[in-house]
Amino acid sequence: MTTTTQQTKQTKQTKGFSQAERDAMKERAAELRAEGKKGAKKADDLQNQLDKIAEMPDEDRVLAERIHAIVTAVAPELDPKTWYGMPAYCRDGKAVIFFKPASKFGNRYSNLGFNDGAHLDDGDMWPTEYAITTLTDADAKRIETLVRKAAG
Repeated sequence: MTTTTQQTKQTKQTKGFSQAERDAMKERAAELRAEGKKGAKKADDLQNQLDKIAEMPDEDRVLAERIHAIVTAVAPELDPKTWYGMPAYCRDGKAVIFFKPASKFGNRYSNLGFNDGAHLDDGDMWPTEYAITTLTDADAKRIETLVRKAAG
């Protein structure tokens, strides 16, 4: 393996989920399946979502993985699943938060979106989608705040 190839693999590994994190998510999916019918559905939904994220081009995948980590840490009560083929986080089966990858519709940026079930109301007008090209630590903190509020 050349140094450039090694550097590329190291860069890709540090930008997304580590193998240990992927393994932990698979273990969690297996735990949910073991809980029975309802657990199996949640496990299948989680696995479908992780598979969709893994299929994304690198730029989208890195953002989706980071958002997944934020949402599942800040709002574990929301259920991960896919919604129109995109990663989403649901309450009572309805998508509250979703990630729209740029590649899905050929856009120049991805979106983090919030549906009606999100508790983001702020007067008579508020944003329901945010364009994302990269995620800085400050952006991640802002997303944490939005997710907390949306999960209510």
